[in-house]
Parts: sequence; structure tokens; C-alpha cells
Amino acid sequence: MGCTTILVGKDASYDGSPLVARNEDSSAGNFDPKKVIVVKPEHQPTTYTSVLSHVSLELPENPLRYMAIPNALPDEGIWGCAGINAANVAMSATETLTSNPRVLGADPLVSFRAEVGEPGTDSHVPEHVGGLGEEDFVSVVLPYIHSAREGVLRLGALLTEHGTYEMNGIAFSDANEIWWLETVGGHHWIAKRVPDDHYVTMPNQLGIDSFDLDDALAEGREHLCSRDLADFIADHHLALDLAPAEAGDEAVGHKVFNPRLAFGSHSDSDHVYNTPRAWYMQRTLNPHAEAWDSAEGLRPDADDIPWSRRPERKLSIEDVKDVLSSHFQGTVYDPYSSRGTDSERSRFRPIGINRHNVLAILQVRPYIPEEYRSLQWVAYASNPFNTLVPLYTNVGSVPDYLGSTGAKVSTDSLYWSSRIIAALADAHFNEIIPTIERYQQATLATGHRAVLEADSEAADVAASAVVQVLEAANEAQAERVRAATDDLLGTVLHLASNNMRNGFSRSDN
Repeated sequence: MGCTTILVGKDASYDGSPLVARNEDSSAGNFDPKKVIVVKPEHQPTTYTSVLSHVSLELPENPLRYMAIPNALPDEGIWGCAGINAANVAMSATETLTSNPRVLGADPLVSFRAEVGEPGTDSHVPEHVGGLGEEDFVSVVLPYIHSAREGVLRLGALLTEHGTYEMNGIAFSDANEIWWLETVGGHHWIAKRVPDDHYVTMPNQLGIDSFDLDDALAEGREHLCSRDLADFIADHHLALDLAPAEAGDEAVGHKVFNPRLAFGSHSDSDHVYNTPRAWYMQRTLNPHAEAWDSAEGLRPDADDIPWSRRPERKLSIEDVKDVLSSHFQGTVYDPYSSRGTDSERSRFRPIGINRHNVLAILQVRPYIPEEYRSLQWVAYASNPFNTLVPLYTNVGSVPDYLGSTGAKVSTDSLYWSSRIIAALADAHFNEIIPTIERYQQATLATGHRAVLEADSEAADVAASAVVQVLEAANEAQAERVRAATDDLLGTVLHLASNNMRNGFSRSDN
């Protein structure tokens, strides 16, 4: 599944909060409606079985309540997407990654294979259960962790035991730090702590570009991994940047290596689909760091775009939303621009694409009391045309406008309203984008104001009343966004109707 992730360390963010953000995108030609839910402990299963891979596992006792953004249509399972639990730990799952044949030959993905033939006959082949995947990760990890690091270790143990059928990148954060985990083949994994003063860009490609095995296999201060990773690398000759181990050395001759070379890919499809997105995000957030538009600078198809950078200034919620909505503005690759040729405008896959399902920005604020510390900012459908709604996560319910999405198209749902607006506005981009930008600015302003007011009110009430304050704040902001979205839909519909191809300038009045 095509997605784009950005992670912002606490010292790089505007308010000292680690920020985890990801667009969940559906596959080409498909759209997966999403909804926000709260899963209470009594509703969490004790035995979990995957719809797609049929893997089954027993879950721990005493799960935590958590917010998630599952598929509105459950035919392919839950796909929890992103959430924050009652311990103020955030998880985003998953960024689909790439790998190479050496890795997948050494540790094959654990794929489901259906039963063939009748039991008892010579042609019978029993079902082969698959591993865990994006459908499952949030449901089997987030309710059971109390820190970002603990999330890495729980998921790592599950991957070692059950495996996965796809390459995944998963983020965990708490009030202090962010960890990023990447799967390596069917059962192996690596994880790295995001530097506090850096941001990370991840575009569907294995991203970590420096890894300290010595740290990962000893203290694990900044790196964690499968316990047998050193032997796995050595046995299968994976670390392309390492000198061969000398006699008497441990399995790997050097301690630091580049996982992108060992486990990742640099194919032609990466250069069209993946690397340009990292290039544009870093070009936007560090405009003076490289000669971005010259032959000497990093190109959109470069294989060595850094995994992380220190930004030139602190990054806000709006910065994160903007880069995850971007379509190569200011370059010849912008599909909405008159610059460049037709070939250039369609050369690269935009970040802000038509098939976004949802954007979630997970914000765990270290300076706020734990009872109302966490916010999950949510936007549905195509990001260039939508807006974010901040939701407090320490609640027992969510507004219907964000939580009642169904198969039926309805303007009672923010998901469907956002998708209708995007589909109508796309053909009239230059005419309608100023109105959409005003809508985005106004709703984000009311969102920030709603958070300030709810924080203040929550600080003045008894602990037993905090949840009611937060739920009321969520409902009030959802209604403000509903009114603004309805108005925008009317404006976009009027413009699109006037610009229909069967229009005629002469009329009877």
C-alpha cells in the first residue's frame, strides 16, 4: 500500500512534542473508506485471527483503551492505521517498504496459501497460514505497550515468532521519543531512535541509512534489532558497504553499516514512485541545505537522500500537513502547474495523491497533564483539498461525523464529504484552490483554538470530569468543521456546475 510518513523529533517540533504523521493511501484504482473509533478494553479480543493471512494468536490480559482509524468496511480486516492508547503511546502502521531478492531469498516473506483439494486425497495441500501485516499490527500491539521502546520490542517479538507477509515500516512515539522499525524479510527487523533534533522522511522505501549493530545487540540506546541479525547479515553476505569479517572477528567485521544497501532497493520504480517524495519533503523543509534544482544537488531520483535531517526551523502541525499534501509545487513536476511539459508534470508520483484514505498526525504533548496530553489530528481523502480535525484521545467515544463512515456516500460523513470535494475540485484546481486554502486556514485556526480552550477547561475540573470536557471539545470542533465543509462543498459544486462542458453562455434571462 502506497503511503508517506514524516517523523519529527521533539527538539525539531514547534512545541516540544514528538510528531508522527502518515498518509494511508489505497492501492491504484481503489479507495478504502476510514473511520475513527475508540476500542475499550472490554471490546478487545483475547484471541486475534487475521482475515487475510489466517494467523491466530492469544493476546495478553489487561489491554489499554486506544483510539484507531480502521477501515469502515471490514471485509479485509481491521487495518487500524494509527492510534494513541491510554498510556499516551502512539503507533502508526504501516509504511509499506521495498526490499531486494537477496533478503527475500534468505528470509522469505510468510505468505498465506489457501487449502487445495479434498482432505485425504493425494491432491490435498493443507492451508499455509501467513504472517502478520498491516491489517493486524495496531490491534495486536498498541493496547499492550506503555512506551515507544516497549512497542518496538513487542512488535519485534511477534515478527520473530509469526513473521510478516510484507515489508513494513512502523513508528512508535511517547512524550519523549520516536522509534522507527523496519522489517527485513519474513522474520527479521531493525529499529532506530529518531534523533530528537531531526525529522525523518519515509516514502515506501526502506529508509534507515546508518545502523550501529554493536549498540543494537548490547545496550540498545539508539538501535534495536533481531537478536540474530549479525549472523543473518554475515551468512547471506548482505552488508554491501562492509569489509569481509577477518579471522577471529565476530559475525560482522564493522559495527556500523548502511541498511539501505543491505536490505533495501534502488530500482527504476523507486526513482519514479519513492525517492522524489523524500526529495520534495526535504527540499521544502531544508530549502538552503542543497542546490536542489541544479545538476550538482540531490536529484529527485537520488539513492542517497538522507533518512533524517535537522530542519532549518522548528516544524509545526501545519508544516507536516503541507508536506504530506504536496504535489511538487514550485517545480516542473507539479501536475496542476502550467510549468514544464506534459511528460514532466506526470513523471513522479505526488505525495498529495487522489487515493489518500486518511492522514493521521499523532501528537503526545510532554508539557500537558497525562489525562489530556494526546491529540490525534485526522484528515480524510485527498490532502490538497481536505482539513485536519484535532481529537483528544483520552475519550470513550468519537463524533459521528468522523466515526460513522459507511459504504453509502453521505455528506453526514467527513470522509465522504472530503472525497466529493476533492473529486469536484481537481478539474478546477486553479480556480478553487484559494477558497480551499481559506477553508483549511479557518478550520485549522478553530482547531488550535478549541485545543487551547479545552486544555484550560480540563485543568480547572475534577479528574473525573476530564473525559466529558474532552468529548465535548471533540464534538464541538467536529460540528464546526461540518459547517465549514458543507459550505465549501456548496461552493465547489456551484463552480463545477458552471464549468460543465455542456454549458452555454446564452440563457433566457
